[in-house]
Amino acid sequence: MSAVRITRIGTTKDQLGESPVWDERRQRLFWIDALAGSIHALDPVTGATEQFGAPAPIGSLALRRDRGAVLALRHGFARYDFDMRVLTEGPSIGLDHPKVRLNDGKADPYGRFVAGTMHGDRAPDEAPLGGLYRLDASGALELLETDLAVSNGPCFSPDGRTFYLADSARRIIWAYDYSQDGPLANKRVFVNTEAQDSGCDGATIDAEGYIWSVLVRIGKIARFAPDGTIVRTVDMPIRHPTSVTFGGTDLDILYVTSISRSHALGDDRPDAGGLFAVEGLGVRGPPAHRFGPA
Repeated sequence: MSAVRITRIGTTKDQLGESPVWDERRQRLFWIDALAGSIHALDPVTGATEQFGAPAPIGSLALRRDRGAVLALRHGFARYDFDMRVLTEGPSIGLDHPKVRLNDGKADPYGRFVAGTMHGDRAPDEAPLGGLYRLDASGALELLETDLAVSNGPCFSPDGRTFYLADSARRIIWAYDYSQDGPLANKRVFVNTEAQDSGCDGATIDAEGYIWSVLVRIGKIARFAPDGTIVRTVDMPIRHPTSVTFGGTDLDILYVTSISRSHALGDDRPDAGGLFAVEGLGVRGPPAHRFGPA
């Protein structure tokens, strides 16, 4: 196994870096600063970074099949045109609550966008509001799941038949059966990370069907086998990594976002909030799914 190399890329310093996604067509990495309302686009060859603005907070983004991106904003979705720098608002989840907002999301294998909510500052006996939503290219929106405190790390098995979703507050990653047209089915615990003293945050899948998930409170990234066993961990040089994606020409670089100062977590290290590249892992990821009709 080759030696793992971790490098900070560029000088961006996010409050809450999130939602990295690799654009294999343009060979660019996109990610967000959720609290600042910033979208970054990095050319790893030249090191040049473009910035795009959107209403804060941004929960997540997925690339569209026809260029641009779909965004999860506070209480609804939007389309962003990178060429024109124009935001077009889309459907709302119909929940205007000051402590509930859309959070992490991913495009599914069929061109829809799946994103969940987080409900902050809940009373101990207060049920979480919101849930997991699926947006299709026509603008139709459906509620797939409820009772999610802090949804994070949605990702799909390579064959598209299993969907994974973390509830960071409960320190559980759930697995569901997933299909093109049906509801989520056969909910089961994939892994409980209480023993790791951290909930899971952002996640991605590799080409072998293993999940790479951030252990946000302890500065690590874990690789989980399809049976939920931790088979590898990577120590990051910052306290709070947040999300991961595979990118690069060969899809063998794990890009990692991080926190400098969010509502709940902070890190005073100089590199906190930076973007990192983890190389030498010896695995590759599949191309990211895109939003929109085939």
